[in-house]
Amino acid sequence: MPDFITHIGLTHYIIVATLLFTIGLAGVLTGRNVVRVLMSVELMLSAVNINLVAFNNYSQTGEVLLGQVFAIFVLTVSAAEASVGLAIVIALYRARATADMEDFNLLKW
Repeated sequence: MPDFITHIGLTHYIIVATLLFTIGLAGVLTGRNVVRVLMSVELMLSAVNINLVAFNNYSQTGEVLLGQVFAIFVLTVSAAEASVGLAIVIALYRARATADMEDFNLLKW
């Protein structure tokens, strides 16, 4: 196998994470469906996890697994966010019978 295939550097991880974050940001900004927006937020959090683990792997701090620990915390928070977000979406869908974000104005003053 050529050397450029077997050697994956920090830049490769940053590029993948940037692409994932950009796709997630575009989904959040342009999505009208609430479920699509929640999935886009999850993509953005996955990009952050890739950066945390990659920077921890390529840092000079030794064998400390700080990036992996932070990634587990981010996964825990994202799971809680997804469950609470989906519960709110289900409650709003039952009240309005739609999943379009333009129609949700129940929380406005």
